[in-house]
Amino acid sequence: MSAVAWTATGSLAAWLWLLLGQGFFWRTDVRLPPREEPDDWPSVGVVVPARDEAAVLARSLPSLLAQDYPGRAEVFLVDDGSSDGTGELARALAERHGGLPLTVGSPGEPPTGWTGKLWAVRHGIGLARARDPEYLLLTDADIAHEPDSLRRLVAAAGSVGYDLVSQMARLRVESLWERLVVPAFVYFFAQLYPFRWIARKGARTAAAAGGCVLLRTDAAERARIPDAIRQAVIDDVALARAVKRSGGHIWLGLADGVDSVRPYPRLADLWRMVSRSAYAQLRHNVPLLVGTVAGLAVVYLVPPVALVAGLVTGSRAAAVAGGLAWLVMTATYLPMLRYYRQPLVLALLLPATAFLYLLMTVDSAVQHYRGRGAAWKGRTYTRPDANAPEPSPEQP
Repeated sequence: MSAVAWTATGSLAAWLWLLLGQGFFWRTDVRLPPREEPDDWPSVGVVVPARDEAAVLARSLPSLLAQDYPGRAEVFLVDDGSSDGTGELARALAERHGGLPLTVGSPGEPPTGWTGKLWAVRHGIGLARARDPEYLLLTDADIAHEPDSLRRLVAAAGSVGYDLVSQMARLRVESLWERLVVPAFVYFFAQLYPFRWIARKGARTAAAAGGCVLLRTDAAERARIPDAIRQAVIDDVALARAVKRSGGHIWLGLADGVDSVRPYPRLADLWRMVSRSAYAQLRHNVPLLVGTVAGLAVVYLVPPVALVAGLVTGSRAAAVAGGLAWLVMTATYLPMLRYYRQPLVLALLLPATAFLYLLMTVDSAVQHYRGRGAAWKGRTYTRPDANAPEPSPEQP
């Protein structure tokens, strides 16, 4: 057998293992668990960090204010140094729509050792804790919730005894580039963090989706959230790990009724979204970067290349192995395309999408070493400093 045939065989073996041995990551049936509504609904503080979000706030904030929640709930929006009138717009929306009480706060610029979002979250949790809520809902300013979203989250957490319940919001998929890149983003995330493994007690896999995280207040205190993760660029995964390490029981699944309204119409928009944190995901580790690039190439790029090369050169082994690997790859992507209501033919383009993600990952590393890594809304975050001073344990 040729080198191409052997490599294609290795790719096929990898895909068979991913199909059966990676927590059935490709299935999209992990939704909120069965739940019973409590007789006495616990109180909830909804924390929304927001920086320059005026363009999306009119579609997201009213959905939070309109939550049909039987217990006491309040919304705390933290204006993180916005220059577009985010705070003023939030107050105007609350006056116009009514609903849940809204408090708008501003923490000022984050001190050294904190990301802006987590500094805003810290301030929001401090405001919420003054009302002594049993739960905290951490949600992004671009996330719209159906009226029963909070009710369903709290009921699910209480019924099963979860300390953290997170839903991966359905991202917007309207432009050509969104159709090509967005479903794959969620697919790759689930491949890295299989949802079924996350909910297992004792399993090491931990992740959350930052757009929608319901967290018990006492679990946040045990895990020292957000102080313990104050430098995390990928803050949702870091939050879930901290909660699980402190003994918490966590759950993550796909959302029904929780949607992102943020548009990513151009490839450049999606590129920035992925590349700003891709190298941080690899812990700024060059050998891990090299291994990831090689793995992406073998798993996603080799199958179509081997199929074409085998057909051209007459190598039956290369063509068969490459074709079968591409077939398994395509089949595992179909459920995610159905979830996003996209044409199933897009599954055949997954190798091309994976190549884009490979380039984004490399670019993330390049930008990091140029001093422009993890840039977001006017702030650039360097590699976390393990020697950064510990923050005060008290919330503001």
